[in-house]
Amino acid sequence: MGLRGEAAIVGIAELKPERRPQGPFKLPIEQWADLAKRALDDAGISPREVNGICSSSSIREASMFVPATISEYLGTKVNFAEVVDLGGATAAGMVWRAAAAIELGVCDVVVCALPSMPGPQPPQADGRPRGMGFGASSANFGSPQAEFDIPYGNVAQNCSYAMIAQRYAAVYGYDPWAMAKICVDQRTNACANPAAIFYGQPITADDVLASPMIADPLHMLEIVMPVSGGAAVVLAGKERARRAKHRPVWVRGFGEHLEIKTPTYAEDIVKTPVGPAAEMAFAMAGARRSDIDLVSLYDCYTITVLLTLEDAGFCAKGEGAKFIKEHDLTYKGDFPCNTHGGQLSFGQAGLAGGMSHVTEATRQLQQRAGENQVPKADLAFVSGTGGVMSEQAALLLQGD
Repeated sequence: MGLRGEAAIVGIAELKPERRPQGPFKLPIEQWADLAKRALDDAGISPREVNGICSSSSIREASMFVPATISEYLGTKVNFAEVVDLGGATAAGMVWRAAAAIELGVCDVVVCALPSMPGPQPPQADGRPRGMGFGASSANFGSPQAEFDIPYGNVAQNCSYAMIAQRYAAVYGYDPWAMAKICVDQRTNACANPAAIFYGQPITADDVLASPMIADPLHMLEIVMPVSGGAAVVLAGKERARRAKHRPVWVRGFGEHLEIKTPTYAEDIVKTPVGPAAEMAFAMAGARRSDIDLVSLYDCYTITVLLTLEDAGFCAKGEGAKFIKEHDLTYKGDFPCNTHGGQLSFGQAGLAGGMSHVTEATRQLQQRAGENQVPKADLAFVSGTGGVMSEQAALLLQGD
């Protein structure tokens, strides 16, 4: 069971993260088309060759029939159309679904795009507020979150991740300096990446621990920075991939695991679904943890990185802080992690924040990461985390 590793990422595109975007607004569907064109140009593939698309469900121009709306707008006839709804794991989920469709022979070139720049606001005749009601993602009548979480104020990501960190501290102990080191090492990576939102702004562990406490024990600099942006990848089958412009990055393995919607229902909130997802990915690829040259770990919070390191099997449970302190997580180090700066220092452009982990791993494996290039970069582990440690996906990517 699993992939043969005969589908590859061959093109990537990113819109530069910005806090205050400049220039004219574009509709999300226009941004989708722009990202698709950039990724195809990067691969050296004509738009006429595209016969598969993967999207999220958040294209404003369509509340349903999303792939058909995109296909119509692009003028592209596709055999494979998928909407992925996995929060921060959406990007990784898109990649393995596209690879599987290609290996099944359903299609040969698939574009996966996640736009996240501001667009013109639609008219709102009834005056209702936009976005997530009560700050929760499932505020609709009848949802368990609406009945059992919202009335008690359990609605925000910061509170839930802080609760996980507090539980971790109670069970395994907590080392604030190790958590701060994650931020410092990733900021070092961002300082070598001109595209990062915090490029040229190094920090120290003291800076992290002196930043405002947002939700104990999470400081402001341990929490991701929301930005605008966007990212896309193009996948192609074996023959087409070898004629692309850059080194093909084969999708060797994947895993995906969901158990809960909110931590309220978790059997153990410090044992995350990334464990089963990673196990599946490594088994499918026939790879060992020691084979990995770099990791791109979803990092909405520092506690997410620590739990992923442990549950994905890079260190023993409860040994994450020790592992972080014993290893250099920068692009120059012995365990390169989030070499573009991670979302903590590159910026989190909505769902495209998760895609940035895929694009950076691909860039590294294609040996075109510039100043922050990892010298030996042939095999990468990528994780995606949606919700509050609830939807998780993992990828094993390998350079040709």
